[in-house]
Amino acid sequence: MNPLVLIPARMAATRLPDKPLADIGGVPMIVRAWRQAVASGLPVAVAAGDPEIVAAIESAGGRAVLTDPDLPSGSDRIRAALEAIDPDGRHDAVINLQGDMPFADPGLATACAALLHGQPDCDIATLIAPEAEVGDRSNPDVVKAVVALAEGEHHGRALYFTRSTLFGDGPVWRHVGLYGYRREALMRFCAAPPSPLERREKLEQLRALEMGLSIWAAVIPEAPLSVDNADDLAAARALAVAG
Repeated sequence: MNPLVLIPARMAATRLPDKPLADIGGVPMIVRAWRQAVASGLPVAVAAGDPEIVAAIESAGGRAVLTDPDLPSGSDRIRAALEAIDPDGRHDAVINLQGDMPFADPGLATACAALLHGQPDCDIATLIAPEAEVGDRSNPDVVKAVVALAEGEHHGRALYFTRSTLFGDGPVWRHVGLYGYRREALMRFCAAPPSPLERREKLEQLRALEMGLSIWAAVIPEAPLSVDNADDLAAARALAVAG
């Protein structure tokens, strides 16, 4: 398997405009995310929706591809970047990391790649983490993964994803929005229109499940900090100072 890491990013975030260039300890957030990905040892590029992002990454010594700013999702952005970077299909897997996770462990990318390599029937790999607090169970902003996971196992097949409260006393797994795609699965996914459950839950991974694609999830100890709003940005800046 020959995976490529792609990080989609665009300036027009609704809750935190210009988020990729937000300063975190003197470094733009997208550059921090790129550096963490590079530390995985895998080849990395940024799929940028704006020239300012390209400039930031290239100034840091990285590779970025300018994509159409009107693409509807990060998945569409990485598909466009993949076709630009690798038109001959040398990379048979794509790891989609998030540009708003500036401190994500480099091992997250390799965990997705390992799951694709180790599970022949896995079309899409992703990650899950234990709930951080009891309130996660009823918080619609926390996406929950329903995974066929026996006690003591560290990966399993994902059956569903939801924003709703889950019934019962079993563990609740937070979905960490990082993905590893087999190249063919990514192309199929991006060619399909949004599905009914995807539109209902506002979760694009449900499109993949409705299409019959197999998603497997690996357990990680905790979800990385994701910068979605001003409070998250303040937390990231504090972490940069502390670390």
